[in-house]
Amino acid sequence: MHRHKYKGRKFGRKTDQRLALTRGLMCSLIQYQSITTTLARAKEIRRSTEKLITLAKKGDLASRRLVIARLNDLESASLLVDVIAPQIKRDSGYLRIERAGFRRGDNSEMATISFVDEINFDTKAPAKETKKPAAAKKEAK
Repeated sequence: MHRHKYKGRKFGRKTDQRLALTRGLMCSLIQYQSITTTLARAKEIRRSTEKLITLAKKGDLASRRLVIARLNDLESASLLVDVIAPQIKRDSGYLRIERAGFRRGDNSEMATISFVDEINFDTKAPAKETKKPAAAKKEAK
């Protein structure tokens, strides 16, 4: 049998469990900037997280709502859109995967996934300037 046109890894889980695992790993990566997991999981969440970062870089309301819907975590989504995305200057390749040896229990290959650019969590995104209505000039008659 061939495996053409099948995308993604199944991890031996049902769909809802796999989606929850992916969302949890993405939220952890966004909050902690770097996580250690198995190599297969790291490669899989890199695909979806990089798409989310590209979406978050737009910064408009529709993109923000899509990020919230895909992460299902308001705190991580706002952190991604407001703090992380404005600091990333590159167009793609936001994440790095480094192999981290083998797990002791089952000899599974481990990897550390992290952002390529340094992210400063202390700074907030620059506030958007609001346009104040210009005061109408009153003419003396």
